[in-house]
Amino acid sequence: MLQLLTFLVEKFSLLSNFKLFESSWLDGECPAQRAPAPPLRRGDLLEVPRTIFTHFGIYLGDNKVAHLIPDILPVFTNNNKLISSVITNNRLILGCIYKRATVRVDTLEDFAYGSNILVNRMDKMMKTHPFPNETVAKRAEKLLGAFPYSLLWNNCEHFGTYCRYGTSASRQTEKLCQCLKSIIRDQRSVIVSWLLGIVSIVCFGMAPSTILPTVLVPFTLWMAG
Repeated sequence: MLQLLTFLVEKFSLLSNFKLFESSWLDGECPAQRAPAPPLRRGDLLEVPRTIFTHFGIYLGDNKVAHLIPDILPVFTNNNKLISSVITNNRLILGCIYKRATVRVDTLEDFAYGSNILVNRMDKMMKTHPFPNETVAKRAEKLLGAFPYSLLWNNCEHFGTYCRYGTSASRQTEKLCQCLKSIIRDQRSVIVSWLLGIVSIVCFGMAPSTILPTVLVPFTLWMAG
Protein backbone atom coordinates (compact mmCIF):
# COMPACT_ATOMS: atom_id res chain seq x y z
CA MET A 1 0.00 0.00 0.00
CA LEU A 2 2.86 2.38 0.78
CA GLN A 3 4.32 1.68 -2.64
CA LEU A 4 0.95 2.46 -4.26
CA LEU A 5 0.64 5.78 -2.42
CA THR A 6 4.19 6.73 -3.34
CA PHE A 7 3.50 5.94 -6.99
CA LEU A 8 0.32 8.06 -7.08
CA VAL A 9 1.98 11.01 -5.34
CA GLU A 10 4.90 10.92 -7.77
CA LYS A 11 2.69 10.81 -10.86
CA PHE A 12 0.31 13.52 -9.72
CA SER A 13 3.31 15.66 -8.86
CA LEU A 14 4.75 15.00 -12.31
CA LEU A 15 1.57 16.09 -14.02
CA SER A 16 1.10 19.19 -11.88
CA ASN A 17 4.66 20.41 -12.35
CA PHE A 18 5.03 19.26 -15.92
CA LYS A 19 2.60 21.85 -17.32
CA LEU A 20 1.60 19.11 -19.71
CA PHE A 21 -0.31 21.17 -22.22
CA GLU A 22 1.83 24.27 -22.11
CA SER A 23 3.99 24.70 -25.17
CA SER A 24 7.31 25.53 -23.49
CA TRP A 25 9.49 25.61 -26.59
CA LEU A 26 11.66 28.11 -24.77
CA ASP A 27 12.39 25.99 -21.70
CA GLY A 28 13.57 27.98 -18.71
CA GLU A 29 12.24 31.27 -20.01
CA CYS A 30 10.66 33.36 -17.25
CA PRO A 31 7.87 35.86 -17.94
CA ALA A 32 10.05 38.62 -16.52
CA GLN A 33 12.71 37.85 -19.15
CA ARG A 34 10.38 38.34 -22.11
CA ALA A 35 10.81 41.56 -24.02
CA PRO A 36 7.71 43.61 -24.86
CA ALA A 37 5.96 42.12 -27.88
CA PRO A 38 6.42 44.08 -31.12
CA PRO A 39 3.39 45.10 -33.21
CA LEU A 40 1.75 42.10 -34.84
CA ARG A 41 2.52 41.42 -38.48
CA ARG A 42 0.47 39.43 -40.96
CA GLY A 43 1.78 35.83 -40.85
CA ASP A 44 2.91 35.87 -37.20
CA LEU A 45 2.38 32.68 -35.21
CA LEU A 46 0.37 33.49 -32.08
CA GLU A 47 -0.17 31.39 -28.97
CA VAL A 48 -2.36 31.87 -25.91
CA PRO A 49 -2.93 29.74 -22.79
CA ARG A 50 -6.51 28.42 -22.81
CA THR A 51 -7.71 26.27 -19.89
CA ILE A 52 -5.31 23.28 -19.77
CA PHE A 53 -3.47 23.74 -23.06
CA THR A 54 -1.95 26.39 -25.31
CA HIS A 55 -3.89 27.51 -28.38
CA PHE A 56 -2.24 28.58 -31.64
CA GLY A 57 -3.20 30.69 -34.63
CA ILE A 58 -1.86 32.68 -37.58
CA TYR A 59 -2.36 36.43 -37.60
CA LEU A 60 -3.91 37.60 -40.88
CA GLY A 61 -3.76 41.32 -40.24
CA ASP A 62 -6.67 43.71 -39.69
CA ASN A 63 -7.23 42.25 -36.17
CA LYS A 64 -8.03 38.78 -37.60
CA VAL A 65 -6.59 35.37 -36.69
CA ALA A 66 -6.91 32.05 -38.53
CA HIS A 67 -6.84 29.05 -36.22
CA LEU A 68 -7.79 25.39 -36.13
CA ILE A 69 -10.26 24.91 -33.29
CA PRO A 70 -12.58 22.05 -32.30
CA ASP A 71 -16.27 22.92 -32.10
CA ILE A 72 -19.26 20.72 -31.33
CA LEU A 73 -21.89 23.22 -32.53
CA PRO A 74 -21.67 22.37 -36.28
CA VAL A 75 -22.81 18.85 -35.38
CA PHE A 76 -26.19 20.23 -34.30
CA THR A 77 -26.81 23.21 -36.57
CA ASN A 78 -25.97 24.76 -39.94
CA ASN A 79 -26.76 28.26 -38.72
CA ASN A 80 -23.64 30.20 -39.69
CA LYS A 81 -24.53 33.03 -37.33
CA LEU A 82 -24.47 30.67 -34.35
CA ILE A 83 -21.40 28.80 -35.52
CA SER A 84 -19.43 32.00 -36.08
CA SER A 85 -19.99 33.13 -32.49
CA VAL A 86 -17.12 32.87 -30.02
CA ILE A 87 -16.25 29.24 -29.24
CA THR A 88 -16.48 28.71 -25.50
CA ASN A 89 -14.38 26.18 -23.64
CA ASN A 90 -17.34 23.81 -23.34
CA ARG A 91 -17.91 23.85 -27.11
CA LEU A 92 -14.20 23.35 -27.65
CA ILE A 93 -13.82 20.39 -25.27
CA LEU A 94 -16.88 18.63 -26.71
CA GLY A 95 -15.49 19.24 -30.20
CA CYS A 96 -12.24 17.55 -29.16
CA ILE A 97 -14.17 14.52 -27.98
CA TYR A 98 -16.23 14.39 -31.19
CA LYS A 99 -13.16 15.18 -33.36
CA ARG A 100 -14.97 17.96 -35.17
CA ALA A 101 -12.98 21.09 -36.03
CA THR A 102 -12.64 23.91 -38.53
CA VAL A 103 -10.00 26.40 -39.55
CA ARG A 104 -11.83 29.66 -38.97
CA VAL A 105 -11.12 33.38 -38.73
CA ASP A 106 -11.88 35.22 -35.48
CA THR A 107 -10.99 38.60 -34.10
CA LEU A 108 -7.78 38.89 -32.13
CA GLU A 109 -9.79 39.46 -28.94
CA ASP A 110 -11.95 36.36 -29.44
CA PHE A 111 -8.90 34.27 -30.25
CA ALA A 112 -7.10 35.41 -27.09
CA TYR A 113 -10.18 34.69 -24.97
CA GLY A 114 -8.90 37.01 -22.26
CA SER A 115 -5.33 35.62 -22.19
CA ASN A 116 -2.00 37.23 -23.03
CA ILE A 117 -0.68 36.63 -26.54
CA LEU A 118 2.83 35.37 -27.27
CA VAL A 119 4.31 35.91 -30.74
CA ASN A 120 6.63 33.67 -32.79
CA ARG A 121 8.18 31.92 -29.78
CA MET A 122 8.96 28.84 -31.86
CA ASP A 123 11.22 30.62 -34.33
CA LYS A 124 14.23 30.06 -32.06
CA MET A 125 13.52 26.37 -31.53
CA MET A 126 12.32 25.00 -34.87
CA LYS A 127 14.97 23.43 -37.08
CA THR A 128 13.49 25.00 -40.21
CA HIS A 129 13.32 28.73 -40.87
CA PRO A 130 9.88 30.31 -41.13
CA PHE A 131 8.41 31.18 -44.50
CA PRO A 132 8.01 34.85 -45.38
CA ASN A 133 5.10 36.23 -43.40
CA GLU A 134 2.87 36.77 -46.42
CA THR A 135 3.41 33.17 -47.48
CA VAL A 136 2.48 32.00 -43.98
CA ALA A 137 -0.78 33.96 -44.04
CA LYS A 138 -1.72 32.67 -47.49
CA ARG A 139 -1.03 29.06 -46.43
CA ALA A 140 -3.41 29.56 -43.50
CA GLU A 141 -6.10 31.14 -45.68
CA LYS A 142 -6.00 28.20 -48.10
CA LEU A 143 -6.90 25.82 -45.26
CA LEU A 144 -10.03 27.66 -44.08
CA GLY A 145 -13.04 25.41 -43.57
CA ALA A 146 -13.73 21.94 -42.16
CA PHE A 147 -10.58 20.10 -41.17
CA PRO A 148 -9.66 16.67 -39.75
CA TYR A 149 -8.87 16.89 -36.05
CA SER A 150 -6.91 14.82 -33.59
CA LEU A 151 -5.99 16.03 -30.11
CA LEU A 152 -2.57 14.37 -30.38
CA TRP A 153 -1.73 14.19 -34.08
CA ASN A 154 -3.53 17.05 -35.83
CA ASN A 155 -4.27 19.93 -33.47
CA CYS A 156 -4.02 23.72 -33.55
CA GLU A 157 -0.29 23.62 -32.92
CA HIS A 158 0.26 21.30 -35.89
CA PHE A 159 -1.76 23.75 -38.00
CA GLY A 160 0.29 26.75 -36.87
CA THR A 161 3.69 25.13 -37.34
CA TYR A 162 2.69 23.73 -40.74
CA CYS A 163 1.65 27.17 -41.96
CA ARG A 164 4.76 28.96 -40.68
CA TYR A 165 7.49 26.33 -41.07
CA GLY A 166 6.11 23.78 -43.52
CA THR A 167 6.43 21.04 -40.90
CA SER A 168 3.68 19.93 -38.52
CA ALA A 169 4.95 19.67 -34.96
CA SER A 170 3.44 19.83 -31.50
CA ARG A 171 5.45 20.25 -28.33
CA GLN A 172 2.31 19.57 -26.32
CA THR A 173 1.90 16.16 -27.95
CA GLU A 174 5.58 15.35 -27.38
CA LYS A 175 5.33 16.20 -23.68
CA LEU A 176 2.19 14.09 -23.27
CA CYS A 177 3.86 11.10 -24.94
CA GLN A 178 6.91 11.50 -22.71
CA CYS A 179 4.68 11.54 -19.64
CA LEU A 180 2.77 8.44 -20.74
CA LYS A 181 6.03 6.68 -21.56
CA SER A 182 7.40 7.38 -18.09
CA ILE A 183 4.23 5.98 -16.50
CA ILE A 184 4.23 2.84 -18.66
CA ARG A 185 7.91 2.16 -17.99
CA ASP A 186 7.40 2.52 -14.24
CA GLN A 187 6.74 -1.04 -13.10
CA ARG A 188 4.63 0.23 -10.22
CA SER A 189 1.98 0.89 -12.87
CA VAL A 190 1.52 -2.88 -13.02
CA ILE A 191 0.71 -3.01 -9.31
CA VAL A 192 -1.67 -0.05 -9.54
CA SER A 193 -3.54 -1.50 -12.53
CA TRP A 194 -3.77 -4.90 -10.83
CA LEU A 195 -5.16 -3.36 -7.62
CA LEU A 196 -7.70 -1.35 -9.60
CA GLY A 197 -8.73 -4.54 -11.37
CA ILE A 198 -9.25 -6.30 -8.03
CA VAL A 199 -11.36 -3.37 -6.85
CA SER A 200 -13.52 -3.58 -10.00
CA ILE A 201 -14.04 -7.32 -9.43
CA VAL A 202 -15.05 -6.72 -5.81
CA CYS A 203 -17.45 -3.92 -6.80
CA PHE A 204 -18.96 -5.40 -9.97
CA GLY A 205 -18.44 -9.12 -9.51
CA MET A 206 -16.72 -11.83 -11.53
CA ALA A 207 -17.36 -11.23 -15.21
CA PRO A 208 -15.34 -11.11 -18.45
CA SER A 209 -15.60 -7.30 -18.40
CA THR A 210 -13.75 -7.19 -15.06
CA ILE A 211 -11.52 -10.25 -15.18
CA LEU A 212 -10.00 -9.71 -18.62
CA PRO A 213 -8.82 -6.12 -17.95
CA THR A 214 -7.48 -7.21 -14.56
CA VAL A 215 -5.28 -9.76 -16.32
CA LEU A 216 -4.50 -8.14 -19.67
CA VAL A 217 -3.75 -4.56 -18.59
CA PRO A 218 -1.11 -5.47 -15.97
CA PHE A 219 0.40 -8.04 -18.35
CA THR A 220 0.60 -5.46 -21.17
CA LEU A 221 2.21 -2.88 -18.88
CA TRP A 222 4.66 -5.48 -17.64
CA MET A 223 5.73 -6.43 -21.15
CA ALA A 224 5.87 -2.78 -22.29
CA GLY A 225 8.03 -1.86 -19.31
